[in-house]
Amino acid sequence: MRKGEPKTLRDAHEVVMDRRPPNDANPSVWLAFRLGNARLYKAVADVDRGHHHEALYWAGYEERKAGEISAELQAEGTPAD
Repeated sequence: MRKGEPKTLRDAHEVVMDRRPPNDANPSVWLAFRLGNARLYKAVADVDRGHHHEALYWAGYEERKAGEISAELQAEGTPAD
């Protein structure tokens, strides 16, 4: 984890809320947001051991949301990348 990155689950939640795109943002923006959140929560799970399982839950949640967006994009014929 680089210097300045969140080291607690609370910090990670704050970062996620600060970078949340507007509700009407393009689905590809939301996909990138969700995937970035999953990576962030996984990294925090390794550092904030007191919230390890909760951080992993949030990582899984974000991955599921990313999967839903990706499936919607594929159904529309839009590349997910």
